Amino acid sequence: MTEEPHDRAQFHAMTEGTQEDWAKIFMAAQDFNRDLPNRVLKHLKLLEGDCGGFAIDRMTHSLQSATLAHRDGMDEEYVVCALIHDIGDTLGSHNHSDIAAAILKPFVSEDNHWMVEHHGIFQGYYFFQFGGLDRNMRDRFRGHPAFERTAMFCARHDQNAFDPAYDTMPLEAFEPMVHRVLARPVRSIYLREEKAAAE
Repeated sequence: MTEEPHDRAQFHAMTEGTQEDWAKIFMAAQDFNRDLPNRVLKHLKLLEGDCGGFAIDRMTHSLQSATLAHRDGMDEEYVVCALIHDIGDTLGSHNHSDIAAAILKPFVSEDNHWMVEHHGIFQGYYFFQFGGLDRNMRDRFRGHPAFERTAMFCARHDQNAFDPAYDTMPLEAFEPMVHRVLARPVRSIYLREEKAAAE
């Protein structure tokens, strides 16, 4: 959507901003934020075609992870976390878990956020030893309330999601879930305290 000049703030430095300027910015932000699920889905599609040496491409892995979680009876928020957990591979190849966690943080529970943020280390249990790393690196987090949840995610919905013959659900099946989960933030610096408490 292209904004007309009269729809834009007139200041060139924030110190010059008026209530009218910020009203225009807040209005534009509402439209922009509503479109977040579509932007996330579009970015997820960038994983198509890149196998990174695996038997399937990164997009299919993401879909397979979400499919396994869905068929395992996990709730919608968890399924969306499974779908998006590797979205950071394109821009954060050295810290992909952090990228996915940052996207999901405003919208998911603390346990699901922690799971996504730390899944890279927990996934290492299955392969770090082949690259000269400590496969038990995750042990430093033993005792954390989300430790078992994260270990379970990697065991049941991540490390086993590389099967070219698996009946993987298409992205379209998950799109409504993504829209619902990313519809309203539950924690953000941009939420007024009374609004956040009410939700």
